[in-house]
Parts: sequence; C-alpha cells; structure tokens
Amino acid sequence: MFELKKVVSSLLMPLPAMLILGFLGLVLIMFTARRKLGSLIILVSLCGTFLISFQPLSSRLLMPLERQYSAFLPINETIDYVMVLGGGHVVDDQIPPTSELSRASLMRLSEGIRILRMYPGAKLILSGYDGGTGVSHARTMAKVALALGIAKPDIILLETAKDTWEEARQAAGFVQNKKLVLVTSASHMKRAMHEFEAAGLNPLPAPTNFLAQKDIEQAWQKYTPSSRYLEQTERYWHETMGLIWQNLRDWVANEGNQEFLPSVSELESSEGVDKITEQDIEAQLAPEEPQEAANAQ
Repeated sequence: MFELKKVVSSLLMPLPAMLILGFLGLVLIMFTARRKLGSLIILVSLCGTFLISFQPLSSRLLMPLERQYSAFLPINETIDYVMVLGGGHVVDDQIPPTSELSRASLMRLSEGIRILRMYPGAKLILSGYDGGTGVSHARTMAKVALALGIAKPDIILLETAKDTWEEARQAAGFVQNKKLVLVTSASHMKRAMHEFEAAGLNPLPAPTNFLAQKDIEQAWQKYTPSSRYLEQTERYWHETMGLIWQNLRDWVANEGNQEFLPSVSELESSEGVDKITEQDIEAQLAPEEPQEAANAQ
C-alpha cells in the first residue's frame, strides 16, 4: 500500500504529468489521424512545463504554505526533545556523510542541532527508514550529527517510520507530555503538525528549508524558467496531495468511528526505537542487528 501510494503520487507530480501529456500528443500525431488534437495536447504540455518552472507562479503557490509557521525562536521553558523528520538520503562511501543527505534533510538536521544546543539536556530524535538502501535515514543523519559534535547519548533513532503518520505515533509512545520541538521543511510543517497533534502531542513548530522568495530583483532570474522554480511547484503539489489524502483519511476514520490504522504487520515493523550504541560509533553507524528498544526514559 505504501509503495503504491508513492508510485501514484510520483506520476501525478507536475513534471511527469506534463511529460505524459506530451507523449500522448506525439502518439496521436504519429499513429492516428487526430493530428490537430495531438498538436494541441503537445502545446498544452509545453506551456504547462513553462508555467510550472516560472517563478511568479511557483513562489505564489508555495509561499503561503511555507509561511504558516514562523521560524523557531528561543523560549524560556525546558525542552525535552528536538525531533527531526526524515527527508531522503543515499548511501555512498566515496562522498562525505553530509553529501549523503538530501538538501532538505541536511537543512532539517542543521536546524535541529541549532535548537538542541539552546537547551542542554534535550535529546535529539532522528527518524526515517532505509528506503531500500540498507541503512536507515535516521542512522545516516546520526552520522552527521555525531560529526558535528552531538554526543551519542543525546541521540534517539526511529529507524522504521516510513511516513509522517508513523513518525508521529512512534514519537508519541515515549515523548508523551514532555516538551517537543518538531523540525521539518516549511512546506511540510502544516501536515506534520496535524499528524503529531492527532497523535496526542503538542509540539513547537520549527520550520526550515524555505524555498519560495518574493524579493527577486534580477529579471533574468525571476522570469526565466528554472529547475529550482519547478521544485517549488512540485513541493506545493506534493504537500497539497498529502493534505488531500490526510483529510480523506480522517474523514473515512470519522465515518467509521475508528482510527485509520495500518495493517498488523506494518504496526509490528514500525515500533523500533533505538539509541546509538558504542558499537555503532566504532562501526561508523553501519547497519547491524536491531537492538532492544531504549525508549524507557
């Protein structure tokens, strides 16, 4: 179910949709007599590709979503946990650990470490499954956190959570009523806050990785189609689909008067909570047999 959701959502992203539309137009031109229709479809595909890569459109779409929560400011309260949500990685021994993380993940982790250092005694929660790489995203972020000076007893790993829903419920199992700061990309924060609040938590939002900007003075940057503006449109559409799915799921759950739960096997595989061990440090956090849960704090 999880893999199917990812495949379908990927095909519905703006760029794949425009490419599929363009290929459909080519098929009509090359293999049917409906050449005018095919040409029109190709024109729509080209114009659509231009628009989704156009800064005035992409930033106008994404900025309202990103600016719903302000950047984190220090508060005069005790913070118990700072949780950084996963955002993608690769495994490549020939590049530094910082390059194994996606840009979004690196920015999330940097912000999490910045906040953690404001509150001595707080723990850093890192989440994310392996995504088929053999090394969990949480463990990959932990390598970078250790290299940046975070002490290993201050790191907690959630290595099996595949999405925000699972991350929220795993965190709720041990955070409970303690103070939590939630770090994720600004565009993702609205959806993440909903999931964590639904799980019974009341986190303080700490958005980062802001992409959309309105004060771009250079005309050649503002009005020339660019991949970075395409990324903004795709982020907006990805989060919009996520919010639609979230609302639909909640509606179904409310209609059925029960919580929308994954299968038993999914629940059993998403309960792992672990701290980094001394052996992990010696092996540079290489994958190993899962250790006993260390969430009794």
